[in-house]
Parts: sequence; C-alpha cells; structure tokens
Amino acid sequence: MNATKTPRSRTASRRLVRRATALAVAAGSVLAVSGTAVAHDRHPHGGAAHQPSYRVDTAPLATGLYQSAYSERHHVLWATTAVGRPPVTQSRLLKVDPKTLKTEAAYTPPVTDQATGAVEAVYGVAVDDEHDTVWTTNTRNNSVAVYSQRTGKHLATLPGVAHAREVVIDKRHDLAWASGFGDGSVVAFDTRTFKEKKRVKVEGAGTAGLAVDTHTGTAYATDLTNDRIIAVSPYKAEPRFIPTGDTPIGIDLSADGRTAYTADQAAGTLSVVDLRKGEVTRTVRTGAGALSVAADHRSGRVFVANRGSGTTTVVDPKKGTVLADLATGPNPNHVTVRRGTAYVVDKSAAGADRVDSVHRISLTRSR
Repeated sequence: MNATKTPRSRTASRRLVRRATALAVAAGSVLAVSGTAVAHDRHPHGGAAHQPSYRVDTAPLATGLYQSAYSERHHVLWATTAVGRPPVTQSRLLKVDPKTLKTEAAYTPPVTDQATGAVEAVYGVAVDDEHDTVWTTNTRNNSVAVYSQRTGKHLATLPGVAHAREVVIDKRHDLAWASGFGDGSVVAFDTRTFKEKKRVKVEGAGTAGLAVDTHTGTAYATDLTNDRIIAVSPYKAEPRFIPTGDTPIGIDLSADGRTAYTADQAAGTLSVVDLRKGEVTRTVRTGAGALSVAADHRSGRVFVANRGSGTTTVVDPKKGTVLADLATGPNPNHVTVRRGTAYVVDKSAAGADRVDSVHRISLTRSR
C-alpha cells in the first residue's frame, strides 16, 4: 500500500485527539535548525528528569519523497521519489550526503512505456551493503528492482509482487523480503542471484510494513487489514499470526529480535509486542496517523513518524514513556535510524517549488 493512502474509517471513539507540541521552528538557510525539544515524561510514575534533548536539522531535498535507507558501507542516505499517479513519469533514486543533507547523485528508473514516458517508479527502499546494491519496490509496476550502489545502474527488475510496498534485507541469509499489499503476500529473493526463494500468500491480508530478524531469518509483516503481524519463517510452510494495534502499518524489531514495534495508523499509537508470547505488552500514544517506526539498537529508543500530526515521537519502549515530540514537516512519511541519528522524509510539498524535505534528528545532551 502506498503511504499516501488513507486507512479505513474508524468510529469516533477510536480516534485520538492530536496533541499540541511546544516546539520552536526557525527559518533558515538550506540546512536549517528546526528546533530542539525536551518532552515531559508521560509515564504515570515518572518525572521529567534526565530527559534527552534533540536537535532537528532540515533541508529541502526533492519532490515526491517516500522512504530512505542508510548505507554503512558508503555512509550515504538513499531516498526514493515518485510524483503523481500512473503514468508516473517523474521518479528518482537519490544518493544523499547525511552530513549536508544534499543530493550527491540522482538516478532515473528505466522507462516502461515509450508512448507515455512512464518509468518504473521507486517507492520503498532498502540497502544491501554486503552485495553493494539498493533494492526498491516499484509499487505501480507490481515489482521490486535492484540497483548498483557504486554506479546507480539498474541491475534487475523482479516482477510478481502485487502492489509492492516495502523491502528489507537479511544480510546473514542473503535474502531480500518484499511485501505485496495487493494480494497479502510476503516474498523472499536471493540477494546474490535475484531469484525468488519463498512466497507466502495470506488471503484477505494487507501486508504493508516489513522487518526481519537476521538471527532467525524470520520476516515480520504488518497486516494493515486485520490488525496483526504475520511472521514468516524461511524454514516453515505456514505463517504465524500475532495480534497488535489498530491498523498497523510500520514495523521494526528490537536488537535481540524478541520485541516488535508497530506504528498503528488509525489509533495514532506505538504497540510494543512480545513476539514469544504473541501479545501486546505496551501501547504508547504518539500522534495522529502514526506511519513509520524505527528502533535505535544502541539506546533502545524508538522513533515514530506521525503523518497526521506532523511530528516524530521518541519513545522509551521499556517504560512506555514519550521522551520527545519533534516537528518534522506537515506530513512525515518515513523514518530510519543509524547509530542514534534518525532521518525523516516529509511528503508535504511545503517547501519552495513544492519540494519535500528531509529532517535529521540527533541527540544533543541529557539533563
């Protein structure tokens, strides 16, 4: 499912009231400081002491931003863009300097229709540093694609992933997992040969977000339609179903792979899920339209991009506390984390010439 689509309607009692956040937003140069924030501890037994402080740097990047992924090998941020509905003629894979937040290179996907000029537009993105490639989902073309990190060359298109939404890499098992929202499928490809290795299809499911436990090889997909997580093991024929929050869309895992975090779009919450017990252990309110989630494996903190409220929320999942609410553009669409620093792409076209922005969230100090 495209991140721009609206989830199915819910009753008024299930909607959350958007919280106001007291954040100073400063206008500035190309790389502007959006502000710093220290949020009050919302844990019922906690105080506001020892709360972290975050700095948000913002820069205009490109029109039609969707997702991003960080390359440890090259120390670059890869981002996808796609503009409009089919035939999509404007789409690029961007190579971004994470320090300056400026585009180093831009690669246009191959043309799929000479008559209309339509291209194989890119939406989801993941980095395979082991094989020096970038994988994308081509949602409108029901496929995934592979590009060279070194040259940006298009290496392959792998069809048969209906309304492909996200892709993640399991470097230990040489697999790329993709979610097919169109038919409730989760598909694995060999990252060396690009051949399909496994396919699981769940009737009536709306597979959206993806995460993979590289220790066990198990892939976890959110089922947006049925409020659950679908666990797919490369060694088992049947998937496992784990309940989670209201319309889960984004997902990530703790460092040990025992806990899943889901961004629950309709509820505006983060669900903390014990994967062994198969149950939600905590629910934390983050903001309207919670869309994307990323866990920082160094600190254990979790970042949630809330598309409806225009914020990114930092959560301590063990305590169930909100550490900060940060303004990250009117429509934050995706968040990724690298060693404590989070990168959020905004899809609001709020900048000059309707350009979308990228926001870098970094820890500044502790109280």
